[in-house]
Amino acid sequence: MKKLVILAGVMSAAMTSFAQEAAEKEKQKGKITVSGYAEAYYSYDFNKPNDHLKPGFLYSYNRHNELNLNLAMIKANYSADRVRANVGLMAGTYTQYNLAAEPSVLQHVYEANVGIRVGKNVWIDAGIMPSHIGFESAIGKDCYTLTRSILAENSPYYETGAKVTWTPNEKWTFSAMYLNGWQRIKRVDGNQTPNFGTQISFKPSSKVFLNWSTYIGNDMPDSSRRMRYFNNLYGTFNITDKFSFIAGIDYGLQQKEKGKSDFSNWYSPIVIARYAFTPKFAMAGRVEYFNDQDGVVIATNTPNGFQTTGYSLNLDFTPVDNVMFRIEGRMFNGKDKTFLKATELKNNNAAVTASLAVWF
Repeated sequence: MKKLVILAGVMSAAMTSFAQEAAEKEKQKGKITVSGYAEAYYSYDFNKPNDHLKPGFLYSYNRHNELNLNLAMIKANYSADRVRANVGLMAGTYTQYNLAAEPSVLQHVYEANVGIRVGKNVWIDAGIMPSHIGFESAIGKDCYTLTRSILAENSPYYETGAKVTWTPNEKWTFSAMYLNGWQRIKRVDGNQTPNFGTQISFKPSSKVFLNWSTYIGNDMPDSSRRMRYFNNLYGTFNITDKFSFIAGIDYGLQQKEKGKSDFSNWYSPIVIARYAFTPKFAMAGRVEYFNDQDGVVIATNTPNGFQTTGYSLNLDFTPVDNVMFRIEGRMFNGKDKTFLKATELKNNNAAVTASLAVWF
């Protein structure tokens, strides 16, 4: 009997060891998932630009009076216990205008990065990545509104560099980045200045998410270096199952001249509220303001620079799980005559946009 007990114990230990080893191998093996997204749109600008381009500070959904493709993207993701990677390729007017400064061979790369886990809760990722700044992305279905906000259009959508992320628990996430520049894949010629970013996220409950992101660096040749210091702060608040809102603000500083202590500044507060009438129908409204008196990120020839208030209202219809139809009315009201209608400068600009998105 004693021998049988010993034998049973040995067999049990061996089976447990084998099961653990098999489970560990399965975790290390990882898995590959493929996803896709496509969004077509039509936008009508009531100022009727002759070149079919909406105001120059808009880079998404920016073609007037023509049916177009904002973004079509295919992405592969590899995820294992200690390794992860993402590769995404894209086409559309989003990439045409947002990546116009990049080498042509890179203009269709949505992301391309690899990561390794170096501690229990620490990852290092490197490559082309979505920006750590802001609550909006190029993927329209993930945003409250059809079009992107002025602050999103004029801060990075993507970045290239290395990132360290530490997640000590379910509530806190801390990240630090070394970057090639302000929305850059290829570093500016003649620029050797280090560029850095940070991000702190806090989720005290399932209904509240808070985020603070920063950027410090120079996005010009070192011969004309102007250091930029930028903050992005926002919160997402799910008040009820149907009603939620986002409130945020961007604030940036940039040297006026190399080696000088004088700085230009710009800021942009925003509030977006969303109400879901049913799982298929939702509405979102946006109020935003952008003040860039010295034209750091939005250049104008007006005496007061770019000072514009924006309003929008959109309706969303999701007939099935992977399809979304949206329509949005949007208006801008500038302090000076910022907008062009034919050959006449105007204070206002209005547009109606509709989109159809499909994903898998």
